[in-house]
Amino acid sequence: MSNYFKSFIDDVKARNPDQPEFLQAVKEVAEDIVPYITENAPECIDLKLLERIVEPERIISFRIVWQDDGNNVHVNRGYRVQMNSALGPYKGGLRFSTAVNLSVLKFLAFEQTFKNSLTGLPLGAGKGGADFDPKGKSDNEIMRFCQSFMTELSRHIGAETDVPAGDIGVGEREIGYLFGQYKRLQNNFTGVLTGKGPAWAGSFIRPEATGFGLLYFVERMLYEHGESLKGKTVAISGAGNVAYYAALKAISMGAKVITVSNSNGTVYDANGFSLEKLDFVNSLNRNLQAYTERYAAEYHAGKKPWQFPCDVALPCATQNELDEHDARQLLENGCTCIAEGANMPCTDDAVKIIQQSNIYYAPGKAANAGGVAVSGLEMSQNRLGQQWSADKVDGKLKKIMHDIHDTCVHYGRNKNGAVNYLKGANIGGFVKVAAAMKAQGLV
Repeated sequence: MSNYFKSFIDDVKARNPDQPEFLQAVKEVAEDIVPYITENAPECIDLKLLERIVEPERIISFRIVWQDDGNNVHVNRGYRVQMNSALGPYKGGLRFSTAVNLSVLKFLAFEQTFKNSLTGLPLGAGKGGADFDPKGKSDNEIMRFCQSFMTELSRHIGAETDVPAGDIGVGEREIGYLFGQYKRLQNNFTGVLTGKGPAWAGSFIRPEATGFGLLYFVERMLYEHGESLKGKTVAISGAGNVAYYAALKAISMGAKVITVSNSNGTVYDANGFSLEKLDFVNSLNRNLQAYTERYAAEYHAGKKPWQFPCDVALPCATQNELDEHDARQLLENGCTCIAEGANMPCTDDAVKIIQQSNIYYAPGKAANAGGVAVSGLEMSQNRLGQQWSADKVDGKLKKIMHDIHDTCVHYGRNKNGAVNYLKGANIGGFVKVAAAMKAQGLV
């Protein structure tokens, strides 16, 4: 097994040079999948399938030309990585950020393959975006960019082919502009995008879904071990949608949330955030230091939230935000549970330290699957021509997250009875995709 693992990783590295995020994601999965296949072959699947699953079915790259309010012309690069369609149409978000590149999108699309499989919904996997930063742009500039982006992307997507959603830098506003341009080009009102506004065929609680789902997973994980969130102290990174709704749900479950953050620094509120305080954070437009002018709290410029004692840590910002030093600091301060709200927010070294400590650890492909789960439910509502109530969608979301947890337990329980949630998520996500790929032949 070790010889195959090494040759496999060497081959992936040679075929995908200068793509560290993608290689990191592949290594993390392969460390669990290679032993599983070896132990279960031939009734499971052969090792060659792993070589197919890491290769995207299609990568699309295109030029985006748009004009700003000063009539200056700009050129950006857009992508769509259509990773795997064994279980359904390609499904995954669009990210607008200067940090977007092929390595990041391939890692996200690869992770999406396992995440979407875990939801139990008929969803393939994809990811896309552009090296465009919407911050500081006017609404008209963002609209013109989105229209130019969709003019190119429209020829590669469709309600039964590829259904993008939002991600970093792409919220309901951007989805609206993208949807409007697709509708104009195709003369077709169809469920080609998710994350739409509830007034125009979107699903209720889609903005809340990732944060709410994260807490439903943590709730179920703690229940598995005879604990609850009530009375626990929670540190959260990020100040966007995921962090906001994760904090909101944690507070509603009786926990005390003590931090929010962005790339500039961290706010530490020892008294805990409330709904009123969180809404004020949302109004600050990244100027988190202003929070301390209204409330008794500390602002730590350039610092992460992981220096403060907490029971539960929820990294909800971006990939590789929590490193080896942060992991050790959390453990020294008594943290007993880390659950990923962002995609791959813990570095490889951090994950190893966390797992060696035997605290509860929920990987993003399982814990933050609530967003894509409700996107899948939005697709179902669009096909049926219905709009379900917020309570109905929330109930379905909670069940999906609890089912994902139970899948992780099933595939991740070790001989000593302990549960390795990362192993469970990797194998649980893999087996369904593998069975479908095997059934569909060499395509």
